[in-house]
Amino acid sequence: MAYKSKFQRKDIDELFDGILTLKNREDCYRFFEDICTVNEIHAIAQRLQVAKLLSQKKTYSEIEEETKASTATISRINKCLVYGADGYRRVLDRLSEEEK
Repeated sequence: MAYKSKFQRKDIDELFDGILTLKNREDCYRFFEDICTVNEIHAIAQRLQVAKLLSQKKTYSEIEEETKASTATISRINKCLVYGADGYRRVLDRLSEEEK
């Protein structure tokens, strides 16, 4: 069964289709440097690190110390891991598989 996002729109579909054309890390750097601010890229990377550490059962204080994320951000990401669309879980599982 296909996932239906509550945010789905034609322009967002086109954005994601564009992201899916990226072939390597250099393509990603080039595209995201153009489309995002440096702070936005850092925030997105921080969120993924928080999700990774939460999935490793790290405490909020350990995550806060390591990532400098606020407890509000950590809590929001934890909520996504528990009740979200499984986006973090899919990416973390795939990254884990690539490491093997």
